[in-house]
Amino acid sequence: MEQRNQTPVSEFILLGLSEEGELQPLLLWLFLSMYLVAFSGNLLIVLAIVMDSCLHTPMYFFLANLSFVDICFTSTTIPKMLWNIQTQSKVITYTGCLSQMYFFMLFAGLDNFLLTVMAYDRFVAICHPLHYTVIMNPKFCCILLLVCWVLSVLDSLLQDLMVLQLSFCTQIEIPHFFCELNQVIQLACSDTFFNNLAIYLASGFLGVLPLTSILFSYSRIVTSVLKISSSGGKYKAFSTCGSHLLVVSLFYGTGFGVYLSSAPSQNSRTTAMASVTYTVVTPMLNPFIYGLRNRDIKLALRKLFS
Repeated sequence: MEQRNQTPVSEFILLGLSEEGELQPLLLWLFLSMYLVAFSGNLLIVLAIVMDSCLHTPMYFFLANLSFVDICFTSTTIPKMLWNIQTQSKVITYTGCLSQMYFFMLFAGLDNFLLTVMAYDRFVAICHPLHYTVIMNPKFCCILLLVCWVLSVLDSLLQDLMVLQLSFCTQIEIPHFFCELNQVIQLACSDTFFNNLAIYLASGFLGVLPLTSILFSYSRIVTSVLKISSSGGKYKAFSTCGSHLLVVSLFYGTGFGVYLSSAPSQNSRTTAMASVTYTVVTPMLNPFIYGLRNRDIKLALRKLFS
């Protein structure tokens, strides 16, 4: 076999979304604005729910956790990207890259599971309203949240430990704005079969199964809503579900497009641009989709500011 030059890797080069110098100020202000909107919007949702005792219900409990996770999710990648643009440096250390991958996969997994739990919460509320408070009791909600954390931690830890076993050659340029798992694996000199296998298995177990659960929940919800005689009741149910389905479509649609392909991409910059949707745009839109369209959240925000 051909021997390839292998050296201990101490850093990677993040090429970002564009290498054109005149676009860097535009990217800086664009992503800074989106990050501030996402951070402040989700923080307001968390504070409004925590401060208003009327919102201490399962639905808003999971919404507050989703908003907190979205803050962490965007903070894992965007501040480093902004720092690189501002300092005109594209370097990220090997340790920093592994840490970024770990926390990115952790919070992406939490987003995934929380969306699933929120679909289940709506399923119980609409299909079994008389048993809702019994089923979705505080203890059960905490158990669901704990399971979300445990599964996400185990998956991200496994993926990170498998990357640690890889050796890298002199090609250390990542055509992305953060250390994305697929892109890092493609730089390895050693065999990546088990890494790619782990990605496919994780995509199936942590992606397909939750999405299937969401679709099943909503199929039951639609069946129950169609049986409601009043048009007002139908509209209220569908408006609540519509917000959640919109976020699910954005998150899964772009996420699967990136993670289901572990082969070298013919256009890595296109993949990086698609990643912007679920790493920045979706967390930025969540406060508007979930919060500002919700009467209870609006009242809670007014109380918070007053």
